[in-house]
Formats: sequence, C-alpha cells, structure tokens
Amino acid sequence: MATFTNLSSSPYSKLSSHGKHHLRRHPLPFPTCFPNQPKSDRMLVLLRVKCLNESSRDAVESEPTSLSSGSSVSTDISAYSWCAALGGLGFLETGYLSYSKLTGSDAFCPVGGGSCGDILNSSYAVVYGIPLPLIGMVAYGAATFLALKLASKKLPFGIDESSGGLILLGTTTAMATASAYFLYILSTQFPGASCSYCLVSVLLSFSLFLTTAKILGWQKILEEVGLQLCIAGLVFAALSNSYSETVSPSARFGEKFLPYSPMEIKASSSPLALKLAAHLHSIGAKMYGAFWCSHCLEQKEMFGREAAKLLNYAECFPDGFKTGTDLSQECKEIKIEGFPMWVINGQVLKGIQEFPELAKASGFEAGEFSGELAELAKQSAEANMQP
Repeated sequence: MATFTNLSSSPYSKLSSHGKHHLRRHPLPFPTCFPNQPKSDRMLVLLRVKCLNESSRDAVESEPTSLSSGSSVSTDISAYSWCAALGGLGFLETGYLSYSKLTGSDAFCPVGGGSCGDILNSSYAVVYGIPLPLIGMVAYGAATFLALKLASKKLPFGIDESSGGLILLGTTTAMATASAYFLYILSTQFPGASCSYCLVSVLLSFSLFLTTAKILGWQKILEEVGLQLCIAGLVFAALSNSYSETVSPSARFGEKFLPYSPMEIKASSSPLALKLAAHLHSIGAKMYGAFWCSHCLEQKEMFGREAAKLLNYAECFPDGFKTGTDLSQECKEIKIEGFPMWVINGQVLKGIQEFPELAKASGFEAGEFSGELAELAKQSAEANMQP
C-alpha cells in the first residue's frame, strides 16, 4: 500500500487529464519509473536511453549496406573467375588444335569424323597465312590473363580496373564477332558437316562476352556500343578480305565477266620442285584451282615454270568467270570448297601446301633432298608460330 500510495502521490499523478492522455499515447522508453528521483536525474536517464536507441538503430541500419557491398565485391571476383575458367578451356582447345596443325597430325574428332577434319584443314582454317587455331589460342590466352588480373585487382602497366574491364570487353567482342562469322561460314560452305571443336569455340567465346557484359553492366555496354561496333566491323572486314581471294572473286569483280587467261609463272624451278612435281604426276595427284585465285598462283610459283607444267592441274572455270558461273563438271564432282585444293591418294588437302606436306601425303622419297625438305619444314613451322 505504501508503494501504491507513493506512486499515486508522485508528481505524475498531478498531470491534467490531457497530460494523462498524452502520456498513454507516448509511453516512456523504459518500463520502470522512478518518481522519487529528482527531475534532472530523470531527464538524464531519458537522454541516455534515447541516445542508446538511436545509436543501436543506426548500427543495425548500416549493417545491410556493409553486407551488400561485400556481396558485390564477392560477385565481381567470382564472375571474373568464371571468365578466366572459360578462357582457360578455350586456350586448351585451341592449343591442341594448334599443335595438331603445326605438327601435321590429324586432330581427334569425337563428333563429325572426316567432315570435322575437312573443316579444320580447309582454306578457312587459315587467316592471312596464320593458322586459325593459333590466333584463337592467343585470344583466349589474353582473355584469361585479363580476367585473372581483374579478379585479383592486380592489373599490369598501371591499368585501372575500369580500363581493364573495357579491354576485356573489346577482346571478348572481337572473339564473339569472329565466332559468329565462322558459324555463318560453317552453315553456308559446309552444309551438313559437323565440327565439335568449332561449336565449342563458338559457345565459349559467346559465354565470355555475355559474362563480361554482366560484370560491367548493360548500362556500361550501351555507353560503349560505338567501340564494340567499331571492333566488330574491323574483325568482319579483316576476315572477309582474307577469304575473298581464296573462295570467290565476285566480291572483287561484281558482275564483270572475266575471260579465262592462264597463270603467268615467273619463278624458275629448283631440282627438288622438279622431282616432287614428277612424283605427284606419276601417282595421279591433282591440283584444282581457278585462274583468278591468287593463292593458286602462289602455289604454282612455289614449283616454278618448268615443274608447274608437270603437275596434273584442273581449272574449275575454263570458260571464264562471272557471278553465277558454274564450276566445271570435274570440280563439281569432287565438291570443291575453296582454292587451291589437292587430291593425293584419295586424301583432300585444302589451301596452299608446302613441299614437306605434299611429300608426306604422296609418299615422296626425298633421297638427296631429305635435308632440304627438313629445312623447309622447320622454316614453315617457325613462320606459323610467329604472331
């Protein structure tokens, strides 16, 4: 009763009815009142509680922001790691194909069989004299290196993270553009053929581009769309120019009729060229070409005037060329896909062939020319390895 009486007689009991109503609507921030405490002490308690409450609330509110920031950093690192992993797979694939190309061995094709080998050895597998797998290996290697450096935030040459991201975007844009071009070539020039390596490379390059785009954000991609279009245009123009002379003259000559004219060979023949040409003729090896094809002329220049006359050569446009002109019947029957093209002992070789490759395919016994052939093979391998 004493406690109840003291509480009833406390200063809070003297509040007006309006004050009581106000007090009920806004209760004190602590459960127990101390009516006998001096007013100044009670105010101090109120201030302390209020400060503690606001401080705690600020700490709680700031915590999600901190976690969100940490999560963003973790996501970026993880995404760049994905880029590095994709680039590494592409590097291994193209590295194997480059090794097969430089050593002259056939790549194992799990799907596609012979058609896969035909595509990998066609004239489309070389760009400006450089094996396409070697170019791909350099591109995948560069993308992997950049992604690893961005993931660790240790970029070389003082490059900041923003610039590094743009370089990676440019690299993956070029790779995706090239893959799209090759996919078009595969569907138009090799209908019905299958190349598992080609399709895997397309998948990896597009995945690299999309992953990079996701990291940088689509807003950034839209801001740099001009740069991407410029890179894509350069890649497309370079590939088109490289293939135009080998595949079809229509892009260069349009509707103009080109009367047939024999190729003028200026170089003289070496003893090795004469012996190899005679051997190729004796086993029925045949070269298919077109009078307007600069690569066909280059192949004949390798043999020289005298040796080139010994070759079994089939002209696919003996009556001249104009857009829409059909191949000769002989060239149709063997399904010409590009020039020049060799058929040796039933084996099809596409593009310019060096003497060591022709000797190997035809079973040529070099004899006294063994050293010269070995030196030519060494020079060819070194030339192909140069960037």
